Amino acid sequence: MNDNRYALKNAFLYTMLVAVLLLVPTYLYVTYMKYVYEIQYELTLKKQSQLIVRSMEEYDPSEKKAFEYPRFRTFQSGLYDPHFTPVFTLINRELEVQKSGYHIDDGYAYLIIPLPERRYFDASYLVVGTEISYARIYQDVVMILLGIAALIFVLSLFFLDRFALPFQRINQRLDQFIKDSMHEINTPLSIINVNIDLYNRSNPTNKYLQRIKAATKTLANLYNDMDYLIKNERLTFEYETIDLSLYLQERIDYFSEVAALKNISIEPHIDGEVMIYFNPTQLQRIIDNNLSNAIKYSREEGKIDLFLVGLDDRCVMSFQDYGVGIEDVNRIFERYYRENRDKGGFGIGLNIVKSIIDKAGIELSIDSVYGEGSTFSYSFFPPIYTSA
Repeated sequence: MNDNRYALKNAFLYTMLVAVLLLVPTYLYVTYMKYVYEIQYELTLKKQSQLIVRSMEEYDPSEKKAFEYPRFRTFQSGLYDPHFTPVFTLINRELEVQKSGYHIDDGYAYLIIPLPERRYFDASYLVVGTEISYARIYQDVVMILLGIAALIFVLSLFFLDRFALPFQRINQRLDQFIKDSMHEINTPLSIINVNIDLYNRSNPTNKYLQRIKAATKTLANLYNDMDYLIKNERLTFEYETIDLSLYLQERIDYFSEVAALKNISIEPHIDGEVMIYFNPTQLQRIIDNNLSNAIKYSREEGKIDLFLVGLDDRCVMSFQDYGVGIEDVNRIFERYYRENRDKGGFGIGLNIVKSIIDKAGIELSIDSVYGEGSTFSYSFFPPIYTSA
C-alpha cells in the first residue's frame, strides 16, 4: 500500500466533503452580501441624485446662462417627462421599470425620483443609475473557500499521517515478516526441486517424485505472486525484446508436470517468431497465472488450448479451458476474491494480471460459460508488439 497516495486521496476526499457542506452557508453568505451591496448602491445613488438636484436648485435662469448638467465618471443620470420620454439623459439604455423607487435590471441599478411638477426643465422624474457588479463578492468568497480548503487539506494530511503511524509500523513489520517467511519458503522449494532433478538424472522416473515436483511448482507460482505483490511498487520493470513464441512454450513445458497431476493435456497452437517489447517478470506473471488457473479449474483428463497468433496490427495470446467456467466475471479481478475456495490459492493472481495489463495497455477479453469453460484473450498492440 502506498501510504502517501492513501493520505493524499483521503485528504482530498475529506476536503471535497467539507467543501460540499460549505455550499449552503456560502450561498447564504453570497445572498446576504449581494443584498448589502445593493443597499450600498442605493445609498450612493441617492447621494448622487442629491448633488444633481442641488445643482438644478442653484441654477438661475435669469442669468441667461446655459445650465451645465452634472456628469460623473461611473454614474449616469437623466431627466424624464411623465411618460418617461427623455428630456435630457446620459443613460443609454431603456428603463424596464418606469415607476418611482430603486430597481435592478440585468446588472444595472437605477433610482427613479419624482420631481416637483414643472420645476426642473419640465421634467417629472430624475433617474440616476450605474452598472452593479458582484465581482468583489465572488472574489472574496473564492479566496475564503480556497483558504479554508487549503487549511483543511493540510490539517487532514497532518492528522491522517499521525493516525496512520501505528498502522504504518504494523504494515512494515508485516511486510518484513512476509519477506522473511517467503525467503524461508523459497529455500526449501529450491532444494526440493534441485534434488528431484538430480535424482531423475541417475534414476528411472518416479511418479511420486514427479507429483512432489508439480506441487512445488504450484507453490512456486504462489510464491512469485506474493513476491511481485510486495515488490511491484518499489521496483522499476525494464522492458526488453522477447520472443513470445519461445517464452510461451517454455512456460507450457514448466507447467506440464502440474497439468499431469490431473491428466490434463496442454495443446499449444503457437505462431513462430512473435516478438514483443515487454518486461519478462510481468510477462511471466500473466502467463503463469493464466496457465495455473486453467489447470486449477479444468476437469480431470481435460485439455487446455493455448493460442498465439501474430497479426498485422497486434498479436493475440489466448488461454482456453473446458472446465467449470466463471460465475461472476466482474469480480474475478478483485484482490483475495475466489469463486471456489476448495481450489486453494490466495485470490491475488488475476488481480496482479489486471494491474499489469492496465498499465501496459494490453486489452483483455473474456468469454466464459458457467459449467463449460473460459477463454482469456490478451491483445498486444504496438509498441509492445514489434513483429508479425
